[in-house]
Amino acid sequence: MEAGTATDVPQWHVVGDWFDVCRCDIPCPCEFAQAPTDNWCQGVLAWHIREGHYGDVSLDGLSVIAVAQFEGNLWAGETKATMGLFLDEQADESQREALQMLFGGQAGGFPADFAEFIGEVRGVEFVPIEFEVADDLTSWRAEIPGKVLASAEALTGPMTPPGQLVQLHNPPGSEVGPGQVATWATATADRAQDAFGFEWEREGKSSKHIPFDWSGP
Repeated sequence: MEAGTATDVPQWHVVGDWFDVCRCDIPCPCEFAQAPTDNWCQGVLAWHIREGHYGDVSLDGLSVIAVAQFEGNLWAGETKATMGLFLDEQADESQREALQMLFGGQAGGFPADFAEFIGEVRGVEFVPIEFEVADDLTSWRAEIPGKVLASAEALTGPMTPPGQLVQLHNPPGSEVGPGQVATWATATADRAQDAFGFEWEREGKSSKHIPFDWSGP
C-alpha cells in the first residue's frame, strides 16, 4: 500500500458492521482491554460498509476481511498483530484504491489509530466476499469461498430475557473505536485455510458484533 499525504486524502465517511470470531473463551478478554485467553489470540475480523464514500467514490456494499493473530495484551502496548487482508473483488479500480487507503491507515480517522496495532501485513488480496448480518443482530456470517468462514449466533443463557441481546456498552477494547455497543455471540464457524499462511478451524468460542461510523481525514 502506498501512503498518501494530507493534501491528497479527500473527505470520507463510512458506516457499517464489524464482527470477529476468535479463539478466546466467551467473553473475549480483548474487548475489555485485557490479555487474551492463554495470552494469545487468533481469528477473523470482518467489516461491511453499508453506506460510505471516499471523496466522490461510493463504497456502499463493499466488504473487507482480515485474518490475524497476536500474543500478549494488544491494548497495553505489549505486542502488535500479524495480519493478512482480503478486499472485496467487486470494487472497481478507484474503490480498490480507496479501500487500501482507508484500511491501510493512510487516510486518517480511526483506521489510522487501529493501524498502529498492526506489526506485519502478510499481504493484500482481492477476493469474492459474502457478508450477512441479521437485522435483529441474532446472527452474522462472512465467507471467502475456499479460504475463510466466520459465523456466529447471538449469546443467550438462562437469565437472558426472551428476545433480548447480551451487550456491552462502551467496551474499553473496542476494535472500531469508542462509544459503540458490542453484541456478544458464540462462534459457529471460525475457519482459515490457505489464508496468508494461516490455517485453523474451530467453533464454540467468542464472537462479537459492533457497528462502526468513521470519518476523516
